[in-house]
Amino acid sequence: MNNIIKTVLGALFAIAAAFYANTLMGQNPNGTFLVMAALFGAYMAMNIGANDVANNVGPAVGSGALTITGAVIIASIFEASGSLIAGADVVGTIKKGIVAPTAFGNDPMIFVYAMSAALLAAALWLNLATWLKAPVSTTHSIVGGVLGAGVAAGGIAIISWGTMGKIVASWIISPVLGGAIAAFFLYIIKTTVIEKEDKISAAKKVVPILVSIMAAAFITYITLKGLKHVWKDLTNVLSFLPHTKKPTFGVALIFGLIGGIVSFFIIKPRVASKVANLENNRKDLNKLFTIPLIFAAALLSFAHGANDVANAVGPLAAVNDALTHLTVSKKAAIPFWVMAVGGFGIAVGLTLFGPRLIKTVGSEITELDQMRAFSIMLAAAITVIIASQLGLPVSSTHIAVGAVFGVGFLREWLDSKNMKERQKELYAEVEKLKEIKEQIKECPDSDAAKKLELIKAQKAQKKVVKKIKKAIRENYVKRGMVKKIVAAWIITVPAAAAVSAIIFFVIKGIAA
Repeated sequence: MNNIIKTVLGALFAIAAAFYANTLMGQNPNGTFLVMAALFGAYMAMNIGANDVANNVGPAVGSGALTITGAVIIASIFEASGSLIAGADVVGTIKKGIVAPTAFGNDPMIFVYAMSAALLAAALWLNLATWLKAPVSTTHSIVGGVLGAGVAAGGIAIISWGTMGKIVASWIISPVLGGAIAAFFLYIIKTTVIEKEDKISAAKKVVPILVSIMAAAFITYITLKGLKHVWKDLTNVLSFLPHTKKPTFGVALIFGLIGGIVSFFIIKPRVASKVANLENNRKDLNKLFTIPLIFAAALLSFAHGANDVANAVGPLAAVNDALTHLTVSKKAAIPFWVMAVGGFGIAVGLTLFGPRLIKTVGSEITELDQMRAFSIMLAAAITVIIASQLGLPVSSTHIAVGAVFGVGFLREWLDSKNMKERQKELYAEVEKLKEIKEQIKECPDSDAAKKLELIKAQKAQKKVVKKIKKAIRENYVKRGMVKKIVAAWIITVPAAAAVSAIIFFVIKGIAA
């Protein structure tokens, strides 16, 4: 499917969302603004699908556990399901408290212009980041959008610097924590299984424990992040559950512990049966992690759909609420049609444009196999759990990509002896190149045949040196990708804010 067809299909989805919004407003004189916000919201949702979802399935694809087609199908189904089943029914209209409600002077139309500008600015930034192959935080994108529009509406004094400080902190905390946990689990696998002489026996003991830990982590994660919006409904049906507003960490941990124990007794005999047909090498043992990776991709997608759909539909719901009640509210109900725009928009964006970023996360930062991908996806779940309980500001995008970095740098560190050997090899090859250059200088012009032979040897030697230099420079993590991604993280908020402010003034000018 070429890019023109993809763009047309995406545009048709956005137009359909706008058309439906138009039918809802009837003769409302401000109905045009809901149509505009629906258009921008659909565009934003598709860009979330194109960029953010790659973190949930990229490692599984890069490792070979899933094909891109399989990953797109699974992620699309579970993203949409998470959005529609467990998505929030109420959302904070001013994302993350980045600006004070007073910024809009209690003027609902100024608020509508600001939220619309925030949506479009965040979507445009995500679109650019996807084109540049840079996975960025959609939450930070919309925060930047709201920040820019808020400053444009009420001045710089309305900024919540405490919130901004947390966002800056997340640039460091998220990738470092995710990378450390992923590296830890990969190191465990390497030392307890891969480095053992009898890898089969080691795998029979260790793999069921690791997969059970993953099951416990994901059940805890889904309980905390995927069920919080439907917890009241669950407690009404299952009266033995604590009647709290959302699941507590203790309840989630108990669910996870029970799930992990049950998983262990289910998985252990299956692993024992499967390893009987495997050879005593890493390549074969990787197959033990394929099914857990598929489940992880599905569960991460469900939790992402339940939580991050608000990035697309939150401002849209806020616009709908402001136009309906003609006031600026701190909280707004999310109608089903708005949630559908978010859920299906993410699925559409993933299907049409997601493979680009899936490839980047899965194979263009560092080389992944199933064991490494398992460590990354397990780290993603555990990091979110730890951070949420400690109140640390984290980004799921930064965690997942940081985990990929962590795995790559661990491989590099463990193979440091080989790197030293490559440095020695490079030195030797550079000396050979110098010798050839000296020989060319000393070769008399009359001996054309020998000179030509030396020039050919020089060219061949340059290729050898270049190849070794590239291997050393890239090591196990592509430095160019790391620099590009980190730079994109840093400029996400200011870039989205600047674009949002411009769009706000344009919309306000047109509406005047």
